[in-house]
Amino acid sequence: MKRLDGKLALITGAARGIGLEFAARYLEEGAQVVLGDINLEAAEKAAADLGTGAFAAHIDVTDQASIENCVNGVVADHGGIDILINNAALFDLAGIPDITRASFDKLFAVNVSGTLFTMQAVARSMITRGQGGRIINMASQAGRRGEALVGVYCATKAAVISLTQSAGLNLIEHGINVNAIAPGVVEGDHWEHVDALFAKAEGLKPGEKKAAVGAAVPFGRMGRADDLTGMAVFLASTDADYIVAQTYNVDGGNWMS
Repeated sequence: MKRLDGKLALITGAARGIGLEFAARYLEEGAQVVLGDINLEAAEKAAADLGTGAFAAHIDVTDQASIENCVNGVVADHGGIDILINNAALFDLAGIPDITRASFDKLFAVNVSGTLFTMQAVARSMITRGQGGRIINMASQAGRRGEALVGVYCATKAAVISLTQSAGLNLIEHGINVNAIAPGVVEGDHWEHVDALFAKAEGLKPGEKKAAVGAAVPFGRMGRADDLTGMAVFLASTDADYIVAQTYNVDGGNWMS
């Protein structure tokens, strides 16, 4: 028997990157997976590539109607949601004198409001169903400390950690375990974007920031998406029944708590 046999997972931001890696691993562990993404075409292609047990759904986590339509559609099609991974997120950087309200609003809309209201919609469906569930929020080592040029992103991920604690305490009475994963620096499209922003802000050559950050990880390299999947499976499994409101660092030793 596989660890997630018979479970249905909804993963946001799952058309690529970490979300897609989670989907692939969940399928290997016996779950069915709905790849939720604002880019439905990309999600449909990713689901087709993954094969049997993978499905696609449109979700814009900044739009309440889109969240509710997605969750209600998944419940109608599959009978219920057992696992939610709140993975959709955006990144930007600027020093405090240069932060724009537009950037602030956009990051909080996706990273914080999107996490909260997708969690809320899924939690409501889980409560109605009466079988409990698992909610896994994607935090970050950035939520553990401020950084000079990353004030807004750090604040959003600190908020995710706090929401995870509050939701965990509130929802466990319904048999819903809420926890979070805090990755460190992870290879992929996301860090290519981050590296480009740092290059512009700090006058660096492309790849220079990424190389320095990777070299500073105690493990000796940047993380990969598949470094995170074990924790995602664990938190969704019965092995994590007694774990509530925690945020787990999976970062190669960057942060200790």
